[in-house]
Amino acid sequence: MTTTAVKTLGDEKVEALRGSVRGDVLALGSDGYEASRRIWNAMHDRHPAVVLRPTGVADVRAGIAFARELDLPLSIKGGGHNIAGLAVADGAVMLDMSRMRAVLVDKRAQVARAQAGCLLGDVDRETQVHGLAAVLGFVSETGIAGLTLGGGFGYLSRRFGWTVDNLREVELVTAGGDVLRASEDSNPDLFWAVSGGGGNFGVVTSFTYDLKEVGPDIVGGPIAWHGSDALEVLDFLRSFADDAPRELTCVGGVRLAPPAPWLPSEVHGKPIVMVIACYSGDPEEGEKVVAPLKAFGDPVGGALQRRPYTQMQSLLDATQPKGRRYYWKSEYVSALEDGLIETIVGGLGTISSPHSAILLFQLGGAVRERDASVNAAGNREAGWVVNVAGSWEQTSDDEKNKDWARTVHSDCLPYSSGLYVNFLNDDDDEARVAAAYGANFERLAKIKSEYDPDNFFRLNKNVRPR
Repeated sequence: MTTTAVKTLGDEKVEALRGSVRGDVLALGSDGYEASRRIWNAMHDRHPAVVLRPTGVADVRAGIAFARELDLPLSIKGGGHNIAGLAVADGAVMLDMSRMRAVLVDKRAQVARAQAGCLLGDVDRETQVHGLAAVLGFVSETGIAGLTLGGGFGYLSRRFGWTVDNLREVELVTAGGDVLRASEDSNPDLFWAVSGGGGNFGVVTSFTYDLKEVGPDIVGGPIAWHGSDALEVLDFLRSFADDAPRELTCVGGVRLAPPAPWLPSEVHGKPIVMVIACYSGDPEEGEKVVAPLKAFGDPVGGALQRRPYTQMQSLLDATQPKGRRYYWKSEYVSALEDGLIETIVGGLGTISSPHSAILLFQLGGAVRERDASVNAAGNREAGWVVNVAGSWEQTSDDEKNKDWARTVHSDCLPYSSGLYVNFLNDDDDEARVAAAYGANFERLAKIKSEYDPDNFFRLNKNVRPR
């Protein structure tokens, strides 16, 4: 399959592309091709016809023109961390943005401009030098591009809103090769669309974020209880989170205990319920705020303490290593209703992998304070994200783990208030994509018609042009 695609492309075509760019051009058999095509989720083992690793905007333009000339699909790899494996496709031209990872911080203006190949950790490291932070996600190995274009949320969202609520400007290359700046003042319709509408409108080459005063130290970390206490813990979490100041964000979850150093060996592999908390304001106040959580029930272990913000941002990295097999099913919910909590606890009893989990990400706060139409991200009524996160090692275990995730997710559906487009999987159809955007979907389709009428950018959670 892949060899045929490359042969059809022809060595002379690959050489012509090499001659027109400064970045690396990788075909099957080239040094670096395998590493470049591999993404976080091993479920998606695909082979592009050619990989271009741009060093700048001119290379991105050349890659787009090359794909259009040969009538090949184009995929874009930022961090390669999308659950649906959108970064890579068989027989496509893949733009691997990993050589574009510069971050420029303006401390006085409290903004950062980051190239599209940056990971969250790249931005956090540079902004924390100045005691500042962008509103990003939970795993430092995630790419900023996919996170931001899908709306984005993390530990700071209850204070400051979606990631795109704190986005000032993007630089973007259109299907026709135009290089545009989009902001509230320049190409505002395009800016509205890329602020949650995914990669449907062009290849974003840089993002400019408003920064917030956060860190360098925060209070954060995990605490866990026996799985037999899950109903009581999640009921407590519901009331504790509802009353929490917006500087505090909680992530609840159930899973089998990992061999983490903060958990005693006798609970490893056994069911647990856990809460990961992050208080991003003054640490002394944070220690008071999290004290009731630490004191609740009979915890089996924990590491909820004062720590650097950059450490908090990478705390979940070990649970999401590159190369495992992942399958997620997810919904927004407005609240943690009794039946939903019972469903989650029931899912713990049927869990089929030591790496899988059912996670609850707290939202609300600043997310709810803007109108749903202010940008394409929408979903302002969300109070939590429920993510049934299957994770395992062996191909032979695919079906049982996917079946577990689907079954638990099906039981969660009655409580849904919407969908997060970045958590949609490859088997979520166009109706689910439309549902993720709700009332914003038609406007997205009209803007798509203006900037990409031929649907050249279609290897994404696609919005078709009208």
